[in-house]
Amino acid sequence: MDWLQAEREYDSAVLGETTIPRLFFDAADRYADIDCQLYKGGVSERSLVTEGVVEAAPAGEYGALSFPAVADIVRNLAGGFRTLGVEAGDRVAIYADTRMEWAQADLGLMTAGAVVTTVYTESSPEQVRYLLTDPGATGVVVEDETLLSTLAAVEGETDVEFVVLLDEPTQQWDLDAELHTLGAVHGMGREYDEETVEAWIDRQDWTELASLVYTSGTTGDPKGVKLTHENWRSCLNQVHRRIGPRPDKPAAMPKLEPGKRSIAFLPLAHAFERSNHFQNFASGVTIGYAESTDTIAEDIKTLEPEFAAAVPRVYERIYNGIREQASESPARKRVFEWAVETAQRYDRADDPGLVLEAKLAVADRLVFSSVRQALGGNIEMFISGGGSLSEDLARLYRAMGVTIIEGYGLTETAPGVSFNPPEEIHVGTMGPPLCEVDIDLDPDIVDQRTREQRPGEVGELLVKGPNIFEGYWEKPEQTERAFDGEWFRTGDIVAREADDYLRFVDRRKNLLVLDTGKNVAPEPIEDEFSTSSRVDQIVVVGDDRKFVAALIVPNFEALRSWAEEEDLAVPRDRQAAVDDERVRAWIEEEVARINADLATHEQIKEFRLVAEEWTADNDLLTPSMKKKRRNIRDAYEEELADIYSGEPEQTGAVAVD
Repeated sequence: MDWLQAEREYDSAVLGETTIPRLFFDAADRYADIDCQLYKGGVSERSLVTEGVVEAAPAGEYGALSFPAVADIVRNLAGGFRTLGVEAGDRVAIYADTRMEWAQADLGLMTAGAVVTTVYTESSPEQVRYLLTDPGATGVVVEDETLLSTLAAVEGETDVEFVVLLDEPTQQWDLDAELHTLGAVHGMGREYDEETVEAWIDRQDWTELASLVYTSGTTGDPKGVKLTHENWRSCLNQVHRRIGPRPDKPAAMPKLEPGKRSIAFLPLAHAFERSNHFQNFASGVTIGYAESTDTIAEDIKTLEPEFAAAVPRVYERIYNGIREQASESPARKRVFEWAVETAQRYDRADDPGLVLEAKLAVADRLVFSSVRQALGGNIEMFISGGGSLSEDLARLYRAMGVTIIEGYGLTETAPGVSFNPPEEIHVGTMGPPLCEVDIDLDPDIVDQRTREQRPGEVGELLVKGPNIFEGYWEKPEQTERAFDGEWFRTGDIVAREADDYLRFVDRRKNLLVLDTGKNVAPEPIEDEFSTSSRVDQIVVVGDDRKFVAALIVPNFEALRSWAEEEDLAVPRDRQAAVDDERVRAWIEEEVARINADLATHEQIKEFRLVAEEWTADNDLLTPSMKKKRRNIRDAYEEELADIYSGEPEQTGAVAVD
């Protein structure tokens, strides 16, 4: 693999052994003529706009800040935070949705020497209290008055001495802590000259703690992952070697390079998006901020980015949206289905031939070119992380002319472990390890049947390298359990295939052990439904049971379209719909189709339909859109009890051989 040797030998001004603040200010000097951040007008009452620091953008349009302009903001914020009493090593939290000020406050706090800790915006008051008291946060940066009201309910029970509001307040707030706006903090920092701020950065060492990134808590209380500047910086170096503008890469190959654009919408409280930000800053890539996850479709058209990073659930939603739009009329639906089928045949063919190539060209002209235009028209590369991406879905995107590069990592690895190289993408895998990351597998926790069913070596993934975290905050016992000597135990079961490419099997804690002793990995089964037009969400269950079952949220948009086509009076009410025998039969056909390709012990023998979408708001997904399996099982305890109470019923049962 020539590309692997090339990335090991690659050198660039982006690479280095510096702190994150030094990385950013070096980048600001390199990219003086490039826009750093793009922000949408009319979204919020930004206090930096009110103070005259940032120019207001017209509603619905994007304003721009150059690298030097953002550097000035960060420098002044660092001084302002020092004026508020922040000292080296103090923990300060950020409690806000992804927006340009999140990143500016992050860099300003780290420049001042603070350790930045994270709070998800979906957190309950009790969770907010925990995420502030566990790290002993002395301050918190809050987005707006909506989140401030949640904080106000608990801040008196914390050690928080100051609160900084990104937006202008509209009322007086009775808090124990001092309340300031980000604009006011920026003003406080103007008394410090550039040399003083440079001295603060010079005194920092890259081995020092930079962040506490709290896990999203799929089970139990979130843990504060201690990440040093070295952890973040090492991962950045590794990823840049793989997808940066190396001289050996062909001109047309996707690569992160100065002047290109990315769109940000994942939570910056999550290590995945935070790392993307550091990578983009270092590489001179302009970051445009979506207004919200609900406006991605319009924002991506406006920003026309070359790059985007998302979790698998986002790619599923984008594809579902494309399919639903194409199904607005029977004729358009038939054309879309033909185009997808043609693309799939082309992707599977070793030698497509002239006829199939011609058909794909027609499919591209009729369907796929419009899809790419809906994604802004410039997308070179989607990056997928934070979960398992369906191979079928990745192939569909590739056939539509959109490359998704899948990688793998955890918060504890800052967050990268492996990444598909653009030169040699193996669809369905997470790519080979990054430079300086060593891997090993522990096969002892996987049964013989599971090993036989997977190509390559199978086991729990163990990793070591400079990007691996140093431990959990104030949790020595959990830290000790996370390591086997110098190896970090990821808790993920993977298969190592040819050339060290890794394929995800499942989380070790998610493996279902049937009472027959057979192991079943639920995520690959769930991934089979990712391109289904009938199933929106699914959780596979069966631990310590005789058979595998599932909880399913139907795709209600597709359901309504089907009912209209069949002239069926299916109830509009969601709960009534999932209780309708015809709807159950409609879903049963899809389950039977997927079962046909599964081993007998993996097949879904019975299922129940549920009406409520699983979201972070109802605490059934994490903020990074992972399923909270325990919470889902608890929420549908009655349905699960019904599934396993004696013999399978006829309704909602699937016949299998």
